Amino acid sequence: MRAYGKRGEGIILGGLHPNSPIAVRGVATAPARSGSLRAAMTCPRLRIALLDDTLRLIGSLPSFAMLQDHSTLRVHEHLTDPDELAAHVADADVLVLTRERTPITAALLERLPALQMISQVSDTPHIDLEACTRHGVLVSANRFPGAPHFRALHATAELTWALILMANRRLPEEIRSMREGHWHRSTGRSVRGRTLGLFGYGRVATAVAGYGQAFGMRVVVWGSERSRARAQADGLEVCASQAEFFEFSDVLSLHLRLNPGTRHIVTAADLARMKPDSVLVNTSRAGLIAPGALLTALNAGQIGMAAVDVYEDEPVTDPSHPVLGHDRLICTPHIGYVERDSLNDQYAEIYAQIFAWMRGEPIYVVNPAVLDRNRGPRQR
Repeated sequence: MRAYGKRGEGIILGGLHPNSPIAVRGVATAPARSGSLRAAMTCPRLRIALLDDTLRLIGSLPSFAMLQDHSTLRVHEHLTDPDELAAHVADADVLVLTRERTPITAALLERLPALQMISQVSDTPHIDLEACTRHGVLVSANRFPGAPHFRALHATAELTWALILMANRRLPEEIRSMREGHWHRSTGRSVRGRTLGLFGYGRVATAVAGYGQAFGMRVVVWGSERSRARAQADGLEVCASQAEFFEFSDVLSLHLRLNPGTRHIVTAADLARMKPDSVLVNTSRAGLIAPGALLTALNAGQIGMAAVDVYEDEPVTDPSHPVLGHDRLICTPHIGYVERDSLNDQYAEIYAQIFAWMRGEPIYVVNPAVLDRNRGPRQR
């Protein structure tokens, strides 16, 4: 088990080599800087473990100063084995999660007897909420409803648009060609005058729709009844059916949350309806597409190009993985929201959730049944 730092030690790397997978910080003696932090100072000093800091970035963000009066441990590797992860964070009071990267299972929770709270932003399909409630662990997760200017939403929309342009202009192929000493190898196409199909119409899709219109595209939408109503209210076209939507779209981008109702909502039959020179982009969740359907459609020539930022099992690090070797599939490593300003915003919100819980006023609680047992940190 890695020990947390002691008061006044500042930043250390677990007493190990600087490339250690664990970074530990003790409690600094500088005064609190925010009202929420000052209000929390009457509560116990916490041991906070921050998972999946694989870029070793969290400690350099301005928001990290919010934790200066607590012991922190940053895990620099992606650990999913319950025994391996618990060996590092068994004495943590709070886990800070990086979105949905680490599964929080009943097996893991059984190995974390000190754990009282989990704080993150966005959805929680990776967390066993029933097990959290059984163990008295409160889960706070702001999904940012009604926050159109939240920068992570625009970061994802920007990446979506970058992938759309990359796929249509065949940029990866042309870049590779020049590096190999060649000149033109393919002929891309402009998006102007073509049809952009958005499957789902939430906040990210709304931003992408604006980009499409700015580039002279016709924008059409399919999704839930609520999504279609919002799109119509914004003056966009709505297709008559899912089949028509896949048939008409020149560029089709997925913008759905993954839940039991949307898992595998894109079928092999849907992809077979697409135009042979069409482009499919997925920066939402891999599970929206039926297993194997995308590669099958590409191999059969049913789709011209695809670009994805999400995968069934992450991280994808095996160079022989089928998606990485396909000439007509652009892959990025789930970086839709991985942008410095956006990440700083997200971690600031995560820390604010911790402080609210410390004051006995937890917010954005996704397992409210636990509140009878846990409204704030218990004394050690």
